[in-house]
Amino acid sequence: MPTITTKDGTEIFYKDWGSGQPIVFSHGWPLSADDWDAQMLFFLDKGFRVIAHDRRGHGRSTQTGGGHDMDHYADDLAALTAHLDLKDAVHVGHSTGGGEVVHYIARHGDSRVAKAAIIAAVPPLMVKTDANPGGLPKEVFDGLQAQVAANRSQFYYDLPAGPFYGFNRPGAKRSEAVIWNWWRQGMMGGAKAHYDGIVAFSQTDFTEDLKKINVPVLVMHGDDDQIVPYADSGPLSAKLLKNGTLKTYKGFPHGMPTTEAPTINADLLAFIKG
Repeated sequence: MPTITTKDGTEIFYKDWGSGQPIVFSHGWPLSADDWDAQMLFFLDKGFRVIAHDRRGHGRSTQTGGGHDMDHYADDLAALTAHLDLKDAVHVGHSTGGGEVVHYIARHGDSRVAKAAIIAAVPPLMVKTDANPGGLPKEVFDGLQAQVAANRSQFYYDLPAGPFYGFNRPGAKRSEAVIWNWWRQGMMGGAKAHYDGIVAFSQTDFTEDLKKINVPVLVMHGDDDQIVPYADSGPLSAKLLKNGTLKTYKGFPHGMPTTEAPTINADLLAFIKG
């Protein structure tokens, strides 16, 4: 399996298919590069080089006990882009991966980056604070950690079966295959990485990161996102970006790259080519 070894000895698994302009995909919590199957195959067919990695502690990467924070996530992504010597890359991040992309560009600069897209992403800040009154109470995230610690396997069925894909909505077309694929990816990763990752995605403030980014960024968010609520995320990120465009999807859930792949893929392609 192709891997790189970071400076702290963590092995990061990645896929690298095709040639052409590179598109780099950063996945959501607690999943893996496999969550981008629908996008990887689509853009490969369109003549792009497609790359996706398993975040440290997730998927096939090392189940290290430490480094589960946005600085390490961004540095791991930078190490991958340097190893592959990527230029003129488009970075696409979903959920936690959106935070990873934002922090990577702000922390490491845009010399290798052409554009970025963040989908149902966690920035600017998920947790409620005095400065972020629209955020979710810290108790919500404490509850997620408690469920990971108590019965991760059950939790990793209940989340995709319910709010992640909007399968709890009246009339939703539920897919057991999608639910079990989410469960499979989650259970591949390490409990410690997933436990710590909840703090990383919920308590990292990306406000200053967003302000530093100069490249065009497409902000894609569904207004029925039950995981990263729309009002306190997408619109705020788009306003903070120098060159941000907000695209709102009526009724789309958090996991829209999977359940609404044809729409998301078409809009991503138009943005990349535009």
